[in-house]
Amino acid sequence: MTPRHSVQVRRGVPISPSTSLEALQALARERRDDAFGSVLTYSPKVFIPLTQLCRDVCHYCTFAKAPRELSDPFLSPDAVLAIARAGEQAGCVEALLTLGEKPEQRYRVAREWLQERGYTSTIDYVIETCKLILAETRLLPHVNAGTLTRGEIARLRPVMASMGLMLESGSEDLLAKDRPHHGSPDKKPWRRWATLARAGRQQVPTTSGLLIGIGETRAQRLHDLRNLAQLQERYGSLQEVIIQNFTRKSGTRMAAWPDASLEELLWTIAAARVILPPEVSLQAPPNLSQANLSALADSGINDWGGVSPVTPDHVNPEAPWPESQRLAGHSAAANKVLLARLPVYPEFIKDSRWLPPAVRARCLERSDSQGLLRTDAWRAGESPVPPLPRVAPVVLKQDPGLAATLARRVRGEAVSRKEVTRLFASVGVDREAVIRTADDLRKAQVGDRVTYVANRNINYTNVCQYSCAFCAFSKGMPRAEGRERPYDITAEELQRRVQEAHRLGATEVCLQGGIHPGYDGQTYRQIVETARSAVPSIHIHAFSPLELSHGAETLNLPLETYLEQLQAAGLDTVPGTAAEILDDRIRAVICPDKLNTQAWLDTVATAHRVGLRSTATIMFGHLESPEHWAIHLLRLRALQLETGGFTEFVALPFVASEAPLYRRGLARPGPTYEECRAMHAVARVVLGDCLPNIQASWTKLGREGALAMLDAGVNDLGGCLMNESISRAAGASHGQCWLPKDMAAAIAARGRQPVQRTTGYDPVTPAALLASTGISGNLPGPVEQSPATSAAIAKAVCGAP
Repeated sequence: MTPRHSVQVRRGVPISPSTSLEALQALARERRDDAFGSVLTYSPKVFIPLTQLCRDVCHYCTFAKAPRELSDPFLSPDAVLAIARAGEQAGCVEALLTLGEKPEQRYRVAREWLQERGYTSTIDYVIETCKLILAETRLLPHVNAGTLTRGEIARLRPVMASMGLMLESGSEDLLAKDRPHHGSPDKKPWRRWATLARAGRQQVPTTSGLLIGIGETRAQRLHDLRNLAQLQERYGSLQEVIIQNFTRKSGTRMAAWPDASLEELLWTIAAARVILPPEVSLQAPPNLSQANLSALADSGINDWGGVSPVTPDHVNPEAPWPESQRLAGHSAAANKVLLARLPVYPEFIKDSRWLPPAVRARCLERSDSQGLLRTDAWRAGESPVPPLPRVAPVVLKQDPGLAATLARRVRGEAVSRKEVTRLFASVGVDREAVIRTADDLRKAQVGDRVTYVANRNINYTNVCQYSCAFCAFSKGMPRAEGRERPYDITAEELQRRVQEAHRLGATEVCLQGGIHPGYDGQTYRQIVETARSAVPSIHIHAFSPLELSHGAETLNLPLETYLEQLQAAGLDTVPGTAAEILDDRIRAVICPDKLNTQAWLDTVATAHRVGLRSTATIMFGHLESPEHWAIHLLRLRALQLETGGFTEFVALPFVASEAPLYRRGLARPGPTYEECRAMHAVARVVLGDCLPNIQASWTKLGREGALAMLDAGVNDLGGCLMNESISRAAGASHGQCWLPKDMAAAIAARGRQPVQRTTGYDPVTPAALLASTGISGNLPGPVEQSPATSAAIAKAVCGAP
């Protein structure tokens, strides 16, 4: 495989076999840090040697055995499951299937074993084994099955997460008599390259790599690395490259061959990091360099590879795996934080083209917003208490670039999208620095007051003509028994709820609903007028930007004119919901028929111009990444600097359990708890100087979770709600009402000053404060939902006239 152009020239770095190690390492570290930041990853794996029979006879290998050395030619399904379940219990996520190549073509015992069980080839059995692992465990199969045909890869693809095939070396000379690959037909370089290319064409995330020190030259390694770079540029399928050092093994023909030197290993790692495209991960097996782990971590790698807490390295049985705590220490010595990953790297999980649906769903279930392994089992809307804090094994130095970003924000200077993304992606001491800065800014910007509002949510209909993939609230046709059926509330019931809320001390009613196909702009005016007539003094906070836009369009009115009409009818402020993620790449998947990003921003800006202030929100933890969070916050900041119309920022963790997007296996199960801490803290850092009120959503975080966010930049706990439907429909179980007096007591117990506020963040009158103590019980009274008309339901679902 000849490169179309010189990678070294394209990158502006000439590399030759005589290039010094020091020069290469310095550049390699710089490129590694720019691409992967302060993280070193590894995959917690369980090693399953499906068969140790092989038709090849590599002269350094102790993995391959003769039939007489094995009690059975293949592991049985029961044996496979026993190993897999032990790995799963130990916290592994990867099932590494390693086997010899095509043993049935050399050994009759292998052919007979397979034929007796209905298999025509080893690959047939590999496929069934992957199916078994997927059906019986939560592990993800990573398959090292040697060279494969196009058809074999196509059959494997639906049942594996990724595959591996070490190139080892592209040198034809190693096939000569008395050389390492003599007698090993599958080590012919063209066979290896052909398999890697086939995997690329079929969009299979693939691992490859070099085995150095077996007789190849530095020049050959550079040639191989350039070809691997070209392979990646052509197909994009190469997720990682392993640089593995030869270690001699007794009982082999190369038992007297010298081990690859540490200098050669480090030189090749550094050269690989410089030559390979920056998105390709680079690893070196830690068990083969136990005495030099810190040197490896400082050489340009960003990954330690698969490490097993339960099974040995069957390919290198003389080299035990280092414990993860030891790897963490050596990572820290290179000023890196050790984090676990899945066998599929993040970019391949995020892009749906690379994985079959069932496998991708399992990857999403186990991954966080950066595509790494989730660090906790906490779930928004479900978990009653936050997880215990993670304790880092060692103290790391803070990233000076991140520290500079935080210092600039303290001074009120602007920051870039890349810098905000870096704040979100921070780990270890850097993450704690972000949290600490957020708390310091909170003290400086709003002091120790923690505010809340006595309000009532009124969702006047759950019939909606939109089909947002994240929404479990909106209804079309009646759902299964036990789920809320489509409804409209009557004018009389709306008045009753507003009056009851006022009687119990609420100063605000929040009115929102689905986009009912039978509603027009006049309907929304009537809703406001009905609420206003019920209690003239109550604050009416109503209608998302989508509802506002829908109302104006149905009356064929300019938005500004329509908003002025709603103001005249009694509307005071509007919720800044339906923002979700202000990036059209994400909106195209989760809410393709809703307002796009610019339309949302324009609608909110128009509301601000006519004097209708609003909240600002984000919904996070589904498909998006820290880059999208950064884009979202900076767009909110720009609008706030232009209009000054936002009253608060509300971070809304995605509640997944009943959301269609999640139930179809297309989203993560919400954010991790650490991501919630980061969201509130970075929001304070980015927005606090122009939007000082940062709110935590207790219906999604839980009461203890919301209170914990007070140490991460939060100064507001939102409303007591009285009735809450949207989070509850999505599967949240944190209740529908947090009594104001109990909220105040909880705030005080945290050492903060509770302040009941109005919607506009003014303190309430003494009379209103006294009245709010009358709110008792989970629900203030019976809630009557009038069934929606069948015509409205049909129109919402089918678009019927």
